[in-house]
Amino acid sequence: MNNLLEKQKGITLVALVITIIVMLILASVTISMLVNGGLIDKAKGATSDTKTATENEQNIIKEYENLIDEYAAPSSGVKNGIIAEEGSLFY
Repeated sequence: MNNLLEKQKGITLVALVITIIVMLILASVTISMLVNGGLIDKAKGATSDTKTATENEQNIIKEYENLIDEYAAPSSGVKNGIIAEEGSLFY
């Protein structure tokens, strides 16, 4: 009976060592992908692209709002596509 328990402790220790080795290998692969793969640089580039696209979209929306204001005469009661009630002011 004591022989069986000693073997199980040995197997558990071997399993622990193998698990640690596998985790170290995975960590080294992950770190090398982050550093050498340029993943961080790609993420920074994507952030910059997103900011630029958002700014462009806001500019386009403002241009459309200005066009709407130009086509709608102030006396018609329309501003940014919204029809005002009689007697109300937009400003």
